[in-house]
Amino acid sequence: MNRFAFIIHPLHPKDIAKQYPMARHMPDWLIEMYTARKGPILVSKISGIKSKTGAEAEGWFIGCPLTPAQMTQKLPLELVYDRLVQCTDMAADLGADLVGLGAFTSVVGDGGMTIRERSKIAVTTGNSYTVATAIEGTIRACRLLEIDISQAVLAVVGATGAIGKTCARALAPQFGQVLLVGRDQERTEQVASEIPGAIATTEVSRIREADAVIAVTSSDSAILLPEHFKQGAIVCDVARPRDVSVRVAKERPDVLVIEGGVVKVPGNVNFNFDFGFPPETAYACMSETMMLSLEGNPDLYSFTLGKDVSLEQVTQISGLAEKHGFDLAGFRSFEKEVDAMSIDRARRARILSGSVPRLSRSGI
Repeated sequence: MNRFAFIIHPLHPKDIAKQYPMARHMPDWLIEMYTARKGPILVSKISGIKSKTGAEAEGWFIGCPLTPAQMTQKLPLELVYDRLVQCTDMAADLGADLVGLGAFTSVVGDGGMTIRERSKIAVTTGNSYTVATAIEGTIRACRLLEIDISQAVLAVVGATGAIGKTCARALAPQFGQVLLVGRDQERTEQVASEIPGAIATTEVSRIREADAVIAVTSSDSAILLPEHFKQGAIVCDVARPRDVSVRVAKERPDVLVIEGGVVKVPGNVNFNFDFGFPPETAYACMSETMMLSLEGNPDLYSFTLGKDVSLEQVTQISGLAEKHGFDLAGFRSFEKEVDAMSIDRARRARILSGSVPRLSRSGI
């Protein structure tokens, strides 16, 4: 039996109330002051993972109590590293052979490199399989809406990050045009220079020119609003916390928003913890950690580290997913299943909007 652990953390201060009910009545600043001094906790035992090959794995969710804002803005980086290493130490003590970094724990600092150097066991960010499922989900959604991607515009928001860059590189040859959106114009132009015909911008409003959008920033709050999308657009929101405002679901029913990386886990998995997904499904980053554990090859355990993900890594991890029985589990949007009515509504909106426009080069 192979064993792993996966680090989770609260996306918002009030999420702490799931473990500490008294937090419901505390202001956010007080919650964060408390959690800054709090060490990791064992959240739950994960059981029932069984590969198509017959291999089995079990693991643990380990909770790091820090929020995204604490990890990236409010606390010294060394303190954050210390907390995460404490999590990996707990994983090692439990008997895990590798640990996955969830959500912002994979973003902070150098993308897991320092954590791996200080950890007793292997570390992966899960970003390779996150990229793979974002690519697969975007293409699948385009087919459902009958979008000819060879004539369509793809926008990648967060294009200078590890996931964004690789999504853009993988999908650019298939789309008619690619728009890269980043915070820093120079860095975004550097990525664009590696992708023939890609356009770099820092103006989020330009994604209104896109038929399909992949959102994968490291923002700690929603940055994509109802007015940002064209009629009948597809948005694959890979980021956690979400990049897409919940207002989009309420005010733009013509826009199809899907969560990237919702994966069916093989076997009869029981997470013993509710993180908002249907039973026996998980985030792609969690799934990468599980499939590496099932594979049982220590040379692969620290599969994805740092700020870059190669297309070769995406291909290899997709092969492992197929081998062990991990599948993209349909679409979800804002904690709900995407139904046929939502897909049909977005498809009809595209028909009403007319032909697919080409990207203008104005406003760069």
